[in-house]
Amino acid sequence: MQADIDPATLALASEFGRLGLLAYFVTLPLLLAAAAALWLAARRWVWPHGKPGQPTALRLALPLAVGVAVLVAAVWAFAELAEGVDAANAFGAFDAALSAAIGRNLPVGALRAFAGLTHLGDPVTLTVLCVAVAGTLLARGRRRLALAWVLAVAGNALLNVALKGVFGRVRPLRLHGLDQVAGWSFPSGHSSGSVVAYGMLAYVLVRTLPTRWHVPVVMLATALAFSVGCSRIFLQLHYASDVAAGFASGMTWLTICILACEWNRAGAGVARTG
Repeated sequence: MQADIDPATLALASEFGRLGLLAYFVTLPLLLAAAAALWLAARRWVWPHGKPGQPTALRLALPLAVGVAVLVAAVWAFAELAEGVDAANAFGAFDAALSAAIGRNLPVGALRAFAGLTHLGDPVTLTVLCVAVAGTLLARGRRRLALAWVLAVAGNALLNVALKGVFGRVRPLRLHGLDQVAGWSFPSGHSSGSVVAYGMLAYVLVRTLPTRWHVPVVMLATALAFSVGCSRIFLQLHYASDVAAGFASGMTWLTICILACEWNRAGAGVARTG
């Protein structure tokens, strides 16, 4: 049973739905600028600069603190979103009204563009990417990095299946037939998968490419993950909260994977120099 939604909230959801495409094009460059700024700040202030002989924990103290802060924030965001998946409360009713408004207002051309873009987050696409990147890393002798990459992508896929089974939220009603999908809705697997796959790929490339490529790589990964997530909302394959929860769960897993990689990397450096 869906909760009654007051007229003011319904009007707000309708307005957000009407301006959804504009909001995407306004938010994307702001998000890219923020990603670039955060990466530059992290590279200067957070990335470990300790002496080779220092204990691993000391070298990683600041990166670990920042990573844990990101982890806690992502877990908190996911928990808050998970409380609102029930259509019988106001949050769920707003979610449904927003989805319906987007379906009524998005131009057909934009729908077709996002219908193509969303395939960048398909399980088949991410599986092919996973195999290709792992094979390239193995061919270059980067076995540890290849293993970390595979565990990150595959682990997130398993985590998302488990979370969908726990919450069992049905998908929104679609007002078009451009794309069809089965399965539960919360959290969005395309969103979490894109965050982890493209975020971890950015980490791999940062580890292997010259410094001048780092900011473009981080920005491209951000754009891909954000755009794939938004495509799920615009195509009415997920509620907005599904996508936000997918981003949160993906960031949680990505943070854990990168922290584990950096801890292992610092420990290996100590072992080689000790």
